[in-house]
Amino acid sequence: MSSSTINLITGANAPLGEATTVKVAVSCKHSPAELDVSCFMVGSDGKVSSDDYFVFYNQPADPGRIVQFVPKDKLNSEFIINLSALQSSPIQKCVFAITLDGPGTFADVAGCRIAAETSVNEVVYNITEGNAETSLVLAELYRHSSGFKLRAVGRGFHGGLKPLAEAHGVNVAEEESSSPAPAAEASQASQAKTSATSVIEASRSEVASSAPAKINLNKIDLLKQKVAISLRKKNIEQEKARVAVIFDASGSMYGLYESGVVQRAFERVLAVAASMDDDGMMDVWFFASKSQRMKSVNENEYENYVKNTYPAPRLFGGLGAGNNEPVVMADIIKKYTKEEPSGMPTYIVFFSDGGIYETQKISKLLIDSSGQNLFWQFVGLGNADFGVLRQLDDLRGRVLDNADFFALDDLDRVSDEDLYDRLFNEYPQWLKDARAKGIVHT
Repeated sequence: MSSSTINLITGANAPLGEATTVKVAVSCKHSPAELDVSCFMVGSDGKVSSDDYFVFYNQPADPGRIVQFVPKDKLNSEFIINLSALQSSPIQKCVFAITLDGPGTFADVAGCRIAAETSVNEVVYNITEGNAETSLVLAELYRHSSGFKLRAVGRGFHGGLKPLAEAHGVNVAEEESSSPAPAAEASQASQAKTSATSVIEASRSEVASSAPAKINLNKIDLLKQKVAISLRKKNIEQEKARVAVIFDASGSMYGLYESGVVQRAFERVLAVAASMDDDGMMDVWFFASKSQRMKSVNENEYENYVKNTYPAPRLFGGLGAGNNEPVVMADIIKKYTKEEPSGMPTYIVFFSDGGIYETQKISKLLIDSSGQNLFWQFVGLGNADFGVLRQLDDLRGRVLDNADFFALDDLDRVSDEDLYDRLFNEYPQWLKDARAKGIVHT
């Protein structure tokens, strides 16, 4: 614990004292959008020596793990910095910045602060003035003859994370345009794409490249990399499936919608669909007393999906306040076995915060669908009553064990790697058994 607290005003600085490690925490009390926090490890020219020294959600540490990024939730993140290793590196300073990932500017954000805490002291900078920009350089941790210091900056920056990163020397990849090519250029574009793909594939096989790889800022791309690791661990990286996600929209889920937990859960499962689905699309349902199918979605449509599709549970004009799992389960079975039958496996992720009491109906649906190409992965949110879901492994009368369940106290505190490993815990064995019985034909 630190023994004293130093409060900074804009432009001021303070020593961190003789410490080997510092925790730099960035937080805000209110924001209209999720906050992307980043650290640029720069030299004397104010630029990173390579993209490896841009630490953020898509790259949570530099090669030497001098700076490590620890996301907490929508409004809170931390960096753990090894000052001893930083002292012996060529890095001159660490620049901490924050960007709005969504609508609004920092004039709409309240209670932002950055705090550097060591075993000796804590240096705090509270940003009291709103900026009409979408990015904000918060502070700099820099070398000094007396040791490391933290300087309060509080400088606004226009344009979002991409121009902010580029201003610090990061080589950012351009996002693909979603606009279709004009008809007259379609053939030429197709040929160019084929040629470009060949060049890209060839270049990947080379040991060295003349041009540095560009860093990607897309969150789903990062999550897909982590999905791929889990799939490889389970030896199913080549398997394809139809992927669906179901969200409890009962009244007790209201806080999880408002805090963005449901959106973040959506993004993490969308990366599964983008990696594993046969056409990269994910089917979506919301349910409470009633259920509702939504338009299928791909990885390019993730931003603010929940807010734009089903903002929060509503008693009137919504799906009701209760939990009725059987109604949505029946609709899912109908879609994949009657409306769109296929020999391909169907992987279903089902989020609920509990209140599950329709034991007989849920059991019957799972038993009846156990001879179909459907695997149910139930995920419980919080410490609630999950009823029959806790006894899935002992559910008798099924052709195959076609379901798994695990509960999470706090989804945001579970790493992506751990979540994906849990999501694919029993699915590989079901897939093997289903294929052996001819239930899955691909």
